[in-house]
Amino acid sequence: MNYAPNPRPDPPRDRLPGRRLGRNDREGFADRRARSRGRAGAVPRRRGALPADPRVAFFHALKAADLADLALRHKRALWEQLTTLKPGPLQAVEFAPGATLDFERLAAGALGYAERYREARDRHIAPGPDGGAPAVAGTGLTVHAVLARLEAGAALEDFTAEYPGVPPRAFAAAQIYAATHPPRGRPRRVS
Repeated sequence: MNYAPNPRPDPPRDRLPGRRLGRNDREGFADRRARSRGRAGAVPRRRGALPADPRVAFFHALKAADLADLALRHKRALWEQLTTLKPGPLQAVEFAPGATLDFERLAAGALGYAERYREARDRHIAPGPDGGAPAVAGTGLTVHAVLARLEAGAALEDFTAEYPGVPPRAFAAAQIYAATHPPRGRPRRVS
């Protein structure tokens, strides 16, 4: 029997069946996406870059000014004005004739807190040893284990005593991360 040679070459190693792409294999993905959107040469922003992301300022300012019941058209106008601002220091925004919201006074503290959390999260939270569950870097403790111990009565000082090389802000970031990212699956039964 004569078999014809395979007209297709062997697939690249990163495209083999059953192998998921890793972070290093995805280099250039953001560049390809930027080119497809017509922004060739665009530099992708870091994930969660808060100074360029107005969501924290928007929601915190609405809550601080007690404007949760503000009309939808005014919220949209406020959002449009806020998103047109250049990244940098916050300023007052006029969203309707005679109606101004001072974002610097209302949201600067929340933005600073969110930025400090983002920096601590990026530096100290990493994929953990048990199947990639997020963990505190250098400890092997998952963020959900940290939260469970804190809810059981442990203090942040207990963690810093057990892991002297890890700063307390790492465990504080783990607590916030675990509270805002619940584990997958069915919730635990409360008895």
